[in-house]
Order: sequence, then structure tokens, then C-alpha cells
Amino acid sequence: MVLRLVSGYWFVVSSIIAICALNGCYSFTGASVSPHLKTIAIPLFDDQSGSGEPNLREQLTNKLQENFLQDNNFQLADRKSSDALLEGTITSMPNEPAVLTQGETVTKNRITINLKVTYRDQKFKKQIWERNFSRYADYDISGGPSAKQGAITAVLTQLAEDILLETVSGW
Repeated sequence: MVLRLVSGYWFVVSSIIAICALNGCYSFTGASVSPHLKTIAIPLFDDQSGSGEPNLREQLTNKLQENFLQDNNFQLADRKSSDALLEGTITSMPNEPAVLTQGETVTKNRITINLKVTYRDQKFKKQIWERNFSRYADYDISGGPSAKQGAITAVLTQLAEDILLETVSGW
């Protein structure tokens, strides 16, 4: 009986040690960034949305650059000297009614921003991926231009996070 308890105890202890050791070997960050890709260029995105929204492409590009700097998988570089290139286009930005009252009065609008983004390996001259990204946020019309800008900022933040995750993890 004692031998059975001791062997059961050792099995549990050794299983816990094995799980802890294997847990330290796994990481989500940078799972699919090729080791030769150390620098990335993120030039100003193109804006073909026709939205007329001032500085939209600058805001998106700045958010992307900030996210990549904070992530530490890449150093930012210019297009000619970088190992990787991330470029894209804002393809559309509809601003449509999201919530109607009983009298068919619009109380909230929905901003959707759609992008087409390409990630390239400049060293081996190959495209790693090309994806479409889309996010939206609703804003209260009574909030005026600041509410609309808040929704745009929220959408750009989400898009920048999505693009970073796709680039560093490939998920």
C-alpha cells in the first residue's frame, strides 16, 4: 500500500515538472517571423477611400509604426535598406447609419475602414502575405466631429493591432 502511494506521488511530481519545463519552451510572440527579418519599412499607406477624411493615412501609418516599435520584433528602417516591407491601401471607409429610432431618425453611425495590406520579404524578394483587413466602430451622432474622430481612432487602433499580429504570428 505504501509503495503504491509513493509511486503515485512520484508520478504526479514528475508530471508537474515535465509540464512546467515544456511550458517554458512555448511562446506566442514572434512565432513565425523569419530570423533574417530584423528591419521593416512601413511607408505611408495610400488612401483610395474617397472619404475626404484629413490625415487618415498618416494616422494609420503612425499607429502601425508605433505598434511595431513597441513589439520589438522589428526595427523600423527605410524602404531601401529594410529586410521586410509592409505597405497597403485604405480601400474604403463607409460611414453609414447604425442605429435608427422608431421615427427612423439616425442616432448612431458606423465607421468601417477596409484595407488591403501586403507584407514582403525584401531580402528574398518574395511576398509573404497579402490580406484584406476590416474593422468598424459606432459613434453617437450627437457627439459631433469629436465622436466621429474617436470612432476613427478606435478603428485604426484595432486595424494596427490586427496587422501587427498577422505579421509577427501569421495567425
